[in-house]
Amino acid sequence: MLVNLLAGSAAFLAYASMYAFRKPFTAAAFEGMHFAGVDYKVWLVIAQVLGYMLSKFRGITWIAEMQRHSRARALAGLIGFAWLALFGFAVLPAPWNITCLFLNGLPLGMVWGVIFGYLEGRRGTEMMAAFMCASFIVGSGVVKSVGMWLMVSHGVSEFWMPFATGMLFVPLLCLAVWMLEHLPAPDAADIAARHARVPMDTTTRRAFLARFLPGVAMVVVAYVALTVARDFRDNFAAEIWTDLGRGGNASVFTETEVPIAIAVLLITASTMLVRDNFKALMLNHLLIFSGFATAVLATWLYHHGLISPLGWIGGSGFGLYLAYVPYNSTFFERMLATFRVTGNVGFVMYIADASGYLGSVAVILAKQFGGMHLSWAAFYGDTVVTLSMLGMLVTLASAAYFRAKARRARFPIGLPTPA
Repeated sequence: MLVNLLAGSAAFLAYASMYAFRKPFTAAAFEGMHFAGVDYKVWLVIAQVLGYMLSKFRGITWIAEMQRHSRARALAGLIGFAWLALFGFAVLPAPWNITCLFLNGLPLGMVWGVIFGYLEGRRGTEMMAAFMCASFIVGSGVVKSVGMWLMVSHGVSEFWMPFATGMLFVPLLCLAVWMLEHLPAPDAADIAARHARVPMDTTTRRAFLARFLPGVAMVVVAYVALTVARDFRDNFAAEIWTDLGRGGNASVFTETEVPIAIAVLLITASTMLVRDNFKALMLNHLLIFSGFATAVLATWLYHHGLISPLGWIGGSGFGLYLAYVPYNSTFFERMLATFRVTGNVGFVMYIADASGYLGSVAVILAKQFGGMHLSWAAFYGDTVVTLSMLGMLVTLASAAYFRAKARRARFPIGLPTPA
């Protein structure tokens, strides 16, 4: 248990520190700045998400093939390159520094896979991964609060603030990577419970897709819906809060996110108590469905005046993260364990992630250039309802698919099945 807690804490610190190199610029408004008639911040978000998306596509093979001994060096290189790009963002004049946000996103999309490689294939993976995934929620809010604090309290400009925020988190990142490097490898009991996790070559990857393609396709659709809604909420939180009358408040970014992180962490980590891998896989489907449903309910209650804006953003965020975190921590872990797949989580996760960020880019472009004149808050609400309804349907289909596939694996054709 102590090892699980230490590993989870290290993963939390490492991934939260990554957010210090990715998200602080979204706390700035860049008011009055435009390029080609478009709000400057929109260009920055699009540029970074494009780089991040390409990073996810590269990660499909790069993460799948990564060896254990190269992880720390890879993390140092990825974060270092992203930080250097933020320096370029500070020193290059607008609009040329837009390209620096693209370069900043290019390496950061692969950080998740490198860190998760330390955690997967263990009986305590759910607990470790739940800590890591809590950083999705807390890390983004905290670094945006730090960024706004640097601007408001210390007069740091909007362009230097992202680089300065990253600098503050370098010591934490170094400590976290050192801790991860000293984790013991999965033992014999871990391997017996979760199967061995190894790099996947081209042949292994093709065999995996041939075996699970319909299920992977359904997971990708649900994950795209989640990524689009969650990423829009994250990237344009400042604009959404301004529409709701709470703009310019540094604490608002963490006011809703800390309770969400604690609740989602406890729920996700508790799935570790379910030893049967198939039952845990079905439980993950239930959590994902419940998350989508919660996001829809919170939005409906807000639109009918039954909860406050804070309750809406908090409730919808809780729902989206309740659905999102299982995919990033336990879903694929239990899927591989259920079917005794020789490979690693990174491969299938990066297929979903790459598709998710492709969808995120498409929605941002549609919002800005598709003739939509909704406010940020209204667009977020419509997006949550539409995509969550889709996600609920696809999640039900995914559960039916994996249930049938597991049943066939236990009772092959030609053998009697229990009544």
